[in-house]
Amino acid sequence: MSFEPVMPPYGADDPNARFLSASALDFLLIEIVPMAYRITNQLEEEANNAAATVLAEQQQDGSQTQSQQIQHSAAAAQTQSITRGHGAGSSLGGGSRKMDEDEEKDAVFTRLETLGYRVGQGLVERFSRDRPRFTDTLDVIKFLCKDLWTLVFRKQVDNLKTNHRGVYVLTDNSFRPFSRMSAEMGGQAVLRAQPFLWFPCGIVRGALAGLGIQATVQAESTELPGAVFQIKTLPAKGS
Repeated sequence: MSFEPVMPPYGADDPNARFLSASALDFLLIEIVPMAYRITNQLEEEANNAAATVLAEQQQDGSQTQSQQIQHSAAAAQTQSITRGHGAGSSLGGGSRKMDEDEEKDAVFTRLETLGYRVGQGLVERFSRDRPRFTDTLDVIKFLCKDLWTLVFRKQVDNLKTNHRGVYVLTDNSFRPFSRMSAEMGGQAVLRAQPFLWFPCGIVRGALAGLGIQATVQAESTELPGAVFQIKTLPAKGS
């Protein structure tokens, strides 16, 4: 993956290089949130339909044994729906229901953050393999703020702060996914922009994990197009 100009150490003559249109990446960052909402609701609808079918079969057969088997099938269908990443699952009482707003939000967050996590791991595996080994956590965070941020968002982080106790605050005053969003709606615009931070949060967490650092990552925006990411590193297991 690369932009103009091609970032070192890769070039057009590198047989292992992979290139991606910057416009295509911008489009992905814009469309990934509504796509996640569509997929989440589609999976919810499929789970509800499966539950309704099970209930219809249950009503047609008065056998206690058959009823128990169907109930187990319904429970399995609900469990599968949950594991597919859309949150709290479907209620079988009444046959069908829609997720409430909080359930939908949690399901979409999980989906986007997980996708970003995989992307972050892949990016650091690709672009840090030829670098000297990082000596401490601060070096990793600096790599994230400069190299990785430039790779994904075409600019460096504007400000980095730390309390030297495992908390790092990254400020991007012109966060690229927000660059084309209208700020005319004031607070509503900021609220609607929040889901577009979930995928980048996953990228950051995945990149850190790929470099051996477990952390939680949260992000918020108080005014577009700015964004603030807070990283809290977690102690290593057994330490």
